[in-house]
Amino acid sequence: MDAFFASIEQTVNPRLKGKPLIVGSRTNKNYTVVCAASYEAKAYGIDSGMPTKEAFKLCPQALFVAADTNKYIYTSEGILKLLREYGLPLEYASVDEFRMDLTDLNTVEYGDLVREIKQKIRQRFGITCSIGIARNFLLAKLASKINKPDGLVILTDRNLAQILAKLAVEKLCGVGPSTQIVLNNLGVKTCLELWNIERETLTRHLGQRGLALYMALHSQETLGFSQENQTPKSIGHSYTLPRAVQDLELINAWIRLLSEMVAFRLRDANLEAKITCLWLVEASKKACFSAQKASKLPTNDGFEVLSQS
Repeated sequence: MDAFFASIEQTVNPRLKGKPLIVGSRTNKNYTVVCAASYEAKAYGIDSGMPTKEAFKLCPQALFVAADTNKYIYTSEGILKLLREYGLPLEYASVDEFRMDLTDLNTVEYGDLVREIKQKIRQRFGITCSIGIARNFLLAKLASKINKPDGLVILTDRNLAQILAKLAVEKLCGVGPSTQIVLNNLGVKTCLELWNIERETLTRHLGQRGLALYMALHSQETLGFSQENQTPKSIGHSYTLPRAVQDLELINAWIRLLSEMVAFRLRDANLEAKITCLWLVEASKKACFSAQKASKLPTNDGFEVLSQS
């Protein structure tokens, strides 16, 4: 979904349409985190994870709305229900991201299908989405980012090299700052150069992470979808902030939002859980904190998940 939280707020309140909008947590608007930003706000350099103080310096006229997770979860549930109507293997990746396996469809069929999906999402929910189609998950996710908002990009054997050559390697999911430095030192600066690099080279310089990246990039497997008749052993949500954060208010704001997202997925799967785990990773990924706590009774309530964190 395109700027999911902000787009929903602009649909609910048409007076917000076309204006720079910041969605933040329910604390003082000058001392919280940007959970989402409309595309009008993004044009000023505002993005999720940024302190709102910094955001308002970039765009003093920006409007602020407190995040309402109930709206976002309700809409997410509706989109999931819509996608299930097509009867294809489906994975709920996150509150605003879904994956569908189109392997059994031909080019005309899946082209018509995704255009119909885009139209229905706009009609039913008043928001837009960007869709990427490719031979595997990693390339499809990359394709979905290329023409946002309201984009549709299909990566084929014919256009793959041309499109990858134009994209910086850090655009690829899984290539963070530390991996980017290693790849740049190897002379790899575009996604096409990463595509062409040998597996042994990636493994030698990045270890298992390099091997996993190579396999994800070149895989044509359709495995990995969470089948709805399988009970997961755990359910989680994570978010990587674009910069190192030590401010507890900002960290807690994200923990509140992630707790509700986890609770939504529990309720959607008709599950409850007793053990809550929390992971915090330092920016360089050299230090990591984790803790877990068991409650007396299982729950799928967001507030109770938060209280355990």
